[in-house]
Amino acid sequence: MNFREKLDKIVHKNDSLLSIGLDIDKEKMPDYLFKKDNNPYIDFNQSIINNTKDLVCAYKINLAFYEVLGIQGIEILKKTLDIIPKDIIVILDGKRNDIGNTAKKYAQTLFETYNADSITINPYLGSDGIKPFLEYKDRFSFIICRTSNPSAVEFQDIKSKNKPIYEYVAEKIKQWNTYKNCGAVVGATYPMELKKIREILGDDIPILIPGVGKQGGDIQKTVKNGTNKKGLLAIINSSREIIYSCKDCDYPEKIRQNAKNIRDEINSYR
Repeated sequence: MNFREKLDKIVHKNDSLLSIGLDIDKEKMPDYLFKKDNNPYIDFNQSIINNTKDLVCAYKINLAFYEVLGIQGIEILKKTLDIIPKDIIVILDGKRNDIGNTAKKYAQTLFETYNADSITINPYLGSDGIKPFLEYKDRFSFIICRTSNPSAVEFQDIKSKNKPIYEYVAEKIKQWNTYKNCGAVVGATYPMELKKIREILGDDIPILIPGVGKQGGDIQKTVKNGTNKKGLLAIINSSREIIYSCKDCDYPEKIRQNAKNIRDEINSYR
């Protein structure tokens, strides 16, 4: 089963376009986990997965939150990957890339060593840095197109021939999609840019959309502008809004309720 088949199946099974970010952060996690628990990070992720696996289409793992913990973090990452049900999409969010030979090793690490379904990569180095990732035809590469942060405008909105750079990136993503295994990353905080990128990509290319929740992205606009004509092919990610909305409450129950609320709100606009 390739990525697109797996995505279609889990979206249909769970009736969901929701992705949850498993971004472990000791400062935001319940304090009691670290007082009585030998494996607080693993148990935290396990609890999130156990309580939301019927509500999501994907889990997105931002590698920075694991790599900062050194060898321990890599072990936590590997164990977390083992916990995630095999029918749910795994997105490793590292925004990797380099020149061709190094890019090949990044691709091998993410797709072979960690066995990710999909990853995020940076297009700044051009096609020879993208090609090694796309050679994994049954996996998927989400290419950074228009990010959700405020300073994204400093480079991504620079115009050439009266067209911003992010539009050129979107056009390249469509061109690179020979094997139907690449899509775009577009922040929910820029709904009009998201709409334009969907128009460029057409109805057959998935978009990974971070930025709803704490970053301020509007869910209705995200769904309207980011999905295709069938209300599909958008993976809408929320991290802090779901997993860190309370620190000392009954967090498993709260996490599930947060996830269900966002999943249902997304569906109400599809």
